[in-house]
Amino acid sequence: MSQAIAEDVSEAPESSQSLTVATSESARQRRKIAALEEKLQLLESGHAVKQRETNYYMSKGRAIRRVVTLFDNIEDLICENDRRCELEGDDEDMTLDQDRLQVGYITLNQALPWLHSKASDMEYDDYSYMLKKLRQGADSARGDDTSKLKTLVADWINRNLKPDFPVDPEDKHCRGFVSDICGRLLCPTELDWNSPIVKAGIRDRVDGYVVTEMSWPAFLYEKYTADQENLEEGLFKSTLLLQAFKAIFTSPSSARDVAGDGDAANIIEANRRAKKDVYSSKKVKTHLRFALSSVTSWRSIDGDFDYVLFWKNIVDFFERAPGRASQQKVKRLLAWWSRKVFGTSQRAELTEGAKARMSVNALAKQRAQQDDAFLDSE
Repeated sequence: MSQAIAEDVSEAPESSQSLTVATSESARQRRKIAALEEKLQLLESGHAVKQRETNYYMSKGRAIRRVVTLFDNIEDLICENDRRCELEGDDEDMTLDQDRLQVGYITLNQALPWLHSKASDMEYDDYSYMLKKLRQGADSARGDDTSKLKTLVADWINRNLKPDFPVDPEDKHCRGFVSDICGRLLCPTELDWNSPIVKAGIRDRVDGYVVTEMSWPAFLYEKYTADQENLEEGLFKSTLLLQAFKAIFTSPSSARDVAGDGDAANIIEANRRAKKDVYSSKKVKTHLRFALSSVTSWRSIDGDFDYVLFWKNIVDFFERAPGRASQQKVKRLLAWWSRKVFGTSQRAELTEGAKARMSVNALAKQRAQQDDAFLDSE
């Protein structure tokens, strides 16, 4: 018995090939193809999810340059908020630029309420990717808006102001101070464009006629004229500003007629968005200045004119009014913008008697009376 066992152990095991069960070549290839297709499907599915995520971030990012900040980086807004969170007490050395960044961060979270919590839960690589796509969406929107205004502004000027030499809607080289009508709109309000000396001085950038962001240009004013004794009167009330705002935030067709109040279509949504969108008109002023200039591509410096500082001057006018009187004027100006863009609603002023006489309520009352009469007859 022991001898038989020893002989069995001493025998070599069968080869692995002898243990295989023969299958057809085509069956094996079909299984390989199925496995590869499954892997490909998983890869494509992951790519599709990533693409949807990318599109979402870029679409949401378009709001940043329109209603949050025109120039500041998203990272700078977040870093400023993080810095303040780490302070143990009040920062006595807080700068004006830091205050602007913090206001921008608060506005960013109002525009994208999901951003703060989502960013807190993300890995750093995913977080960086999200900010990158938000930034791309933001810059894309700014490019679209400047491109849109390039043609529209020329059309509005030619139609409404009827210059002797119309503005070419395609060629920006003929705008700026080279153009008489564009020069008139870009001219600082403290200078008289009708003076040949002023025109020559501005065009030659002579001392005393250098155009910088420290002057309010005429295109910002109602009827494009400023009262030197009351520079706030008519400021930010020009027809071109209204047209540019409506072209970007409502539709180009709505910008054709801005003489009256807005049409108040969908007044509930209009009221909800009014404050946010009217504040974004600060961005439109910068874009309009760019559209009137001869600069062909977006940049922050145009000769002696700094667009970033110009933007900050506009922001400070609205957000850093020095006293109660100035703050009340800002509120009235914003109310004027809300009315011009969105119109007004008389719904809140309707009396109960007036509502009861309206046909919907009147019909409901009649049907109730008919039901009561039917029950009484039974």
